Amino acid sequence: MQDLTVTMIQQPLHWLDPDANCEQFGRLISTLNDTDLIILPEMFNTGFTMQPDSVAESGDGKTLEWLSQTSQQKNSAIVASLPYRKTGKQGIHYYNRLVFMHPDGQFQHYDKRHLFRMAQEHKHYQGGKTRLIVNYKGWRICPMVCYDLRFPVWSRNKNDYDLLVYIANWPAARSEHWRTLLKARAIENLSYVAGVNIIGTDGNNISYQGDSVVHGAAGEQLLFAGAMGGCFTTRLNYDALMDYRKRFPAYMDADQFIIK
Repeated sequence: MQDLTVTMIQQPLHWLDPDANCEQFGRLISTLNDTDLIILPEMFNTGFTMQPDSVAESGDGKTLEWLSQTSQQKNSAIVASLPYRKTGKQGIHYYNRLVFMHPDGQFQHYDKRHLFRMAQEHKHYQGGKTRLIVNYKGWRICPMVCYDLRFPVWSRNKNDYDLLVYIANWPAARSEHWRTLLKARAIENLSYVAGVNIIGTDGNNISYQGDSVVHGAAGEQLLFAGAMGGCFTTRLNYDALMDYRKRFPAYMDADQFIIK
């Protein structure tokens, strides 16, 4: 199995301005060479807004089109989330929707399950019910969103993924939680874990200090962005992961459970 080159992009966001954010991230992505997977923050195109009615897009929106075009141009998959609008028989519903865009223009999605009630997210968005596992270049990837990080049962590796990804707008006030929980998720799930956050101050005057990071399955830190903006790339070794799981197969003693 080939290794996987992963690039995290950590930036401040332009509040409620999808065009400016796509231009910003597009400029940074254009500088990348030969990366397999590009990871952008939660609601990368707007910031973490509780005003989905003003910025949410549907399946034919400009942000999805931009993700598709950019992924194809760079021949790299892209992970990101955006406020998403779905219209059905029961009216309009909004989702914090994560998109895994493949270089061929096809995409899969995951709707954030755990909605951050301290910001009233559960009053503005619908929660998802289904976990996503993406098969990409032979790697099994489980992407999740921000507050999901606090719920280890939902994140539990049932021997069905090799890389766990969290994209976030995680405030600086709880940065210690962010760093600690990401490392814990790697150790308990015997998996690579990548966490991508933002920096700067958003439209609600909430500060973010980044700390985007990649951990190996033993909890070792492979890459740490600190509070700097930019692109951060590392290479994940599949054989090393399989070797560690073989030497330390704690997953074989995991408790069985059902999520309802």
